[in-house]
Amino acid sequence: MNDELAEGYVPEIWAGVDIGKTHHHCVVIDTEGKRLLSRRVANDESELLALISDVLEISREVLWAVDLNHGGAALLIGLLVSHGQPVAYLTGLAVHRASATYRGEGKTDAKDAFVIADQARVRRDLGLLRPGDEIAVDLRTLTTRRLDAVFDRTRQINRLRAQLLEIFPALERALDLTNQGPVMLLTGYQTPAGIRRAGASRIGTWLKNRKVRGAATLAKTAVEAAQAQQTALPGEKLAAAMVVRLAKGVMALDEEIAELDALIETRFREHPHAEVIRSLPGMGTKLAAEFIAATGGDMDAFGSSDRLAGFAGLAPRPRDSGRVSGNLRRPRRYHRGLLRTMYLSAMVSLQCCPVSKAFYDRKRSEGKGHKQALLALARRRLNVLWAMIRDGKQFHASPPVTLAA
Repeated sequence: MNDELAEGYVPEIWAGVDIGKTHHHCVVIDTEGKRLLSRRVANDESELLALISDVLEISREVLWAVDLNHGGAALLIGLLVSHGQPVAYLTGLAVHRASATYRGEGKTDAKDAFVIADQARVRRDLGLLRPGDEIAVDLRTLTTRRLDAVFDRTRQINRLRAQLLEIFPALERALDLTNQGPVMLLTGYQTPAGIRRAGASRIGTWLKNRKVRGAATLAKTAVEAAQAQQTALPGEKLAAAMVVRLAKGVMALDEEIAELDALIETRFREHPHAEVIRSLPGMGTKLAAEFIAATGGDMDAFGSSDRLAGFAGLAPRPRDSGRVSGNLRRPRRYHRGLLRTMYLSAMVSLQCCPVSKAFYDRKRSEGKGHKQALLALARRRLNVLWAMIRDGKQFHASPPVTLAA
């Protein structure tokens, strides 16, 4: 999370660190931009602690700056935070663009570290990194892994469809492989001849024993597809084995996703703002957990709902030039995950929240398209959610009526 540099704090030196996977490069400069230290250090706790100690010996009033806020930078940032050191963050793109304004076309880690330090020295708009609470960090880990598993499942299903299409196109066309029942069927029956030999009754019993819903209907669909193809295609035996392997892979991912959902549910309910966030219609446990993972659940870090909307990419930025004015565009830098969370929750709220539906309909009547109206609704809901968390109040469709004394 980002926070403003404490008012009145004036660093005497600036330490820029070019982050790498195995090694970092640190350059320390003074108020005149003179290099006081330039060192390549391993991404190792002892070496990083030695670097921090050496920099603090130069001056205790130091502002650190990095070009990465996760991954290989995690250990360094954790050590700096534990030592009470302020850490500013510049995006890699900002560093790349800034480096073009410095003399020389060469690119080295030392030059990048100097650019990072010098940009931290001259700029006053940089935010400081602040550690998230333990629950927010855990939810970020869990939701990130769940999203990866969902993407892996989609890829595995596409591979399964492609493989089945080569030997049994009728069955591939008849089955919805996003459901668990058809995937379970493919672990036992993959070829037209095998399905015809087993028959609908036997396959239905086999599926029922594995607790597949609609077993009889699924078995009948498989047999009808097998009757439509009497020809065994070349390579059918090996391809069928690959279908089994892919189907089991999909089932394994289904199990992992279910386990992650349970872990997310348990961890999310431990967050102090869990019930407040969940009270907003359309904000289920998974989306609420993603919201906390993206923001940390601490609205003080943003200061206002407008800054939170800018972080989510829901606050348009002007792109005026010359005679062109009033040209508003989505910012290029924003949190894609938070935008996705708010967009999906707005879409769900249309089915369960009359207030959201009325706001959406009003935007459509004003001439906005579906996507524009949804984004406007997402922005409105983000403002409401920010106020709910700030005040610690759950959502009410209408303000509570105060009776006169």
